[in-house]
Amino acid sequence: MDRDDKSTAGIRHGERCARWDVFEIEMDGPPHGNPFTDVELGVTFSDGQRELRVGGFYDGEGTYRIRFMPDAEGPWTFVTSSTARSLDGLSGRFVSGPAAPGLHGPVRVADRYHFAYADGTRYLPLGTTAYAWTHQVERLRAATRHTLAASRFTKVRMCLLPKAYLYNTGEPELYPFPGSAADGWDTTRFDTRFFRRFEDEVRALRDMGIEADVILFHPYDRWGFSALGPAADDRLTRYVVRRLSALSNVWWSMANEYDLVGTKTEDDWERLAGIVAEEDPYGHLHSIHNCGPFYDHAKPWITHCSIQRVDVYRTAENTDTWRTQWGKPVVVDECGYEGDIDQGWGNITGEELVRRCWEGAVRGGYVQHGETYLNDPEELWWSKGGELVGTSPERIAFLHDVIRQSPTGVLDPLPSDWDAPRGGVHGAYELIYFGFNRPRFRNISVPAHGRFAIDVIDTWAMTIDHVGVTANTSLRVELPGRPYMAIRLTRLPDDAAAG
Repeated sequence: MDRDDKSTAGIRHGERCARWDVFEIEMDGPPHGNPFTDVELGVTFSDGQRELRVGGFYDGEGTYRIRFMPDAEGPWTFVTSSTARSLDGLSGRFVSGPAAPGLHGPVRVADRYHFAYADGTRYLPLGTTAYAWTHQVERLRAATRHTLAASRFTKVRMCLLPKAYLYNTGEPELYPFPGSAADGWDTTRFDTRFFRRFEDEVRALRDMGIEADVILFHPYDRWGFSALGPAADDRLTRYVVRRLSALSNVWWSMANEYDLVGTKTEDDWERLAGIVAEEDPYGHLHSIHNCGPFYDHAKPWITHCSIQRVDVYRTAENTDTWRTQWGKPVVVDECGYEGDIDQGWGNITGEELVRRCWEGAVRGGYVQHGETYLNDPEELWWSKGGELVGTSPERIAFLHDVIRQSPTGVLDPLPSDWDAPRGGVHGAYELIYFGFNRPRFRNISVPAHGRFAIDVIDTWAMTIDHVGVTANTSLRVELPGRPYMAIRLTRLPDDAAAG
């Protein structure tokens, strides 16, 4: 690289960038050799109080990029460092202004078991899974974006790498590496078209206010991407994080069903997680997902528990136990899918999926959505995206509306009856959930010291009936004898109580 002259390097960037948006530096650099591996590029950003180092990447055709997400308003300066002389020692500045409307920054863990955006706004994960939607043709991708824009979802689980599995047997349009499965892949280079498409879809999600839970590895593979070897895995992980981490809506998931990826050991997962932490200066949320045995969620790099069901029927009911065990938020990303396919994990009813979401919610966790309804073109939402036809999404959104009405904006587990879990905020906002039981009445305990509004909630019909106010510590509440009912106790303000 000694033949490169620094004066020949072009550098382009804006002068302003909103807080938590993407500030991008574009540079002309050496295209010869293998720029993906021959050239190392980094930038140190400073706001005068601290420094953040960000890695750059080669984007093809002699273009190098660095992406940065300013987390504070005011002036920033930067200086590059590179093994290529033409890219080394370049400097500049820009000003970060107020965040754009609707942009709240990355999601963080808040109150130990819950989430909030960087600006403090409460975040509730109302998630869905569409593993391979970014690998489909534009018609399907556009339908997926349209569906998500019209929905209440706030998170999508999505695989970086193509997926080969039931109802997903076609070839993707693009691959991450040049080459082919038959002739082999050149894992020292990347097909930048593949990554541009993926990041464009992540940006589209961000513009809709939806988090992208990016799954880096998975076992469902016929191309050899699950068995690239440590060196290629490391290069891929580093490249992806450098391309995507400046997007505020990114979450990292090391794997879907890590325990089925037979080519990787715990040491491999720990090494790869270390690369994510090294290359992501913003500390995006980070998890790993199981099929059978759990990974050790106590590991310090794991921010929250991403869980697949552990029993055909009973998983959400364990949420409070897992909270206590690991002291972290519990997100049940897979509790079964509303659908009608032949697989037991993909043919529960909408009623049952909504029941599981409520069971997890009153125990202080977050159970997520998925859909696997058969159709002739085999365009199932869980894999390819497209259109939703199920009955659960609006009812899960209704649950989240009930959660938001809590004075803390979240639910935590409360002392419960053996047959009816209770969650909320003790003495202020309490929900008792009856699930598939269908009592005609219930004698309930009411917190002392105050008057409480009593509501009966039909979680399936999405109705809330106000049945009275009480200052007693026990009360008989009449119920309709239908499943999926809940009772809500809301403490009235002192002035209302006095009235």
